Amino acid sequence: MKLVVLPGDGIGPETMAATVEVLEAVSHKFDLNLSLDHDVAGHESLRKYGATVTPELLAKVKAADGLMLGPMATYDFKDEAKGEINPSKFFRKELDLFANIRPARTWAGVPHKVDDFDLVVVRENTEGFYADRNIASGGSEMLITSDVVVSLRRITRECCARVARSAFELAQRRRKHVSIVHKANVLKLGDGMFIEECQRVAKDFPEVEVDEFIVDAMMAHVVRAPQRFDVIVTTNMFGDILSDLTAELSGSLGLGGSVNAGQQYAMGQAAHGSAPDIAGQDIANPFSLILSASQLLNWCGQRSNDMRFVRASEAIVTCAAQAVEHGEATRDVGGQLGTAATGRKLAQRIASLTR
Repeated sequence: MKLVVLPGDGIGPETMAATVEVLEAVSHKFDLNLSLDHDVAGHESLRKYGATVTPELLAKVKAADGLMLGPMATYDFKDEAKGEINPSKFFRKELDLFANIRPARTWAGVPHKVDDFDLVVVRENTEGFYADRNIASGGSEMLITSDVVVSLRRITRECCARVARSAFELAQRRRKHVSIVHKANVLKLGDGMFIEECQRVAKDFPEVEVDEFIVDAMMAHVVRAPQRFDVIVTTNMFGDILSDLTAELSGSLGLGGSVNAGQQYAMGQAAHGSAPDIAGQDIANPFSLILSASQLLNWCGQRSNDMRFVRASEAIVTCAAQAVEHGEATRDVGGQLGTAATGRKLAQRIASLTR
């Protein structure tokens, strides 16, 4: 099994180094035979090749079994004509990674202000109000006059149906409950279509409970009682906001993993940014990227029906929870370790597992 590894910008090289150590440990423990192909994207690629991502890198990723993408300095990349392409957007679009899957849960040892919960936000990833990815050419946000901007949103039945199916398949493996989040009281056509397709897919999963929430009410519900929810499915922008909210409710955005999944490809990616202000100080929390790697292994295992990868994924999460509870983590989540030591301790926990 080959994974392409791109460390990224800012804290990316540090958190990716910790993640690689964990991947190597779990590969050895579960006989995964992982092959990690290291390459570059972002600022380093821009310096070397004149572009943040290259066609050669895309071809390499397509030939691999998965991609680990470190945090990227997205806001630095403004002019695609100068090679300044947003790598995250690029891979999501070029690989058709339509489902952004963002688990959020409480962690023993990390203070939180809500009852214990364990949920997943499944966010549509390829259309909606995102002006850089929902039309074939140009952008869908336009400056009409110096004082007028028009932003267009694309919603299609195909994209609604496939992200809904991802959510229901996930719920089938969890607690069998899907919550559809929308704004159909205002966005009657687009979100109305989203609800229709989710409910149509739901008929293929009769044992899964389904309910619906308007997005603004949902924000109140997840703050008040997040333990009510299992799998939440929603459109792109609503999911972007909701997944950050639920991750922060868990105690830290640094504990939120993320995988971007499609039919053929998947990309593990930390939920946070490149944090250049703390880069190189060995204080960045690597758990978000490590947990994203766990999700990528799970996707590989589910897709190939190879339970070694599923068990390896579960082992990373279990050992990460133990590490956090015992303070083997960075200061932002109650530990005393640096980035590198956090990854090393977690790798050691995995290596000491009995099978």
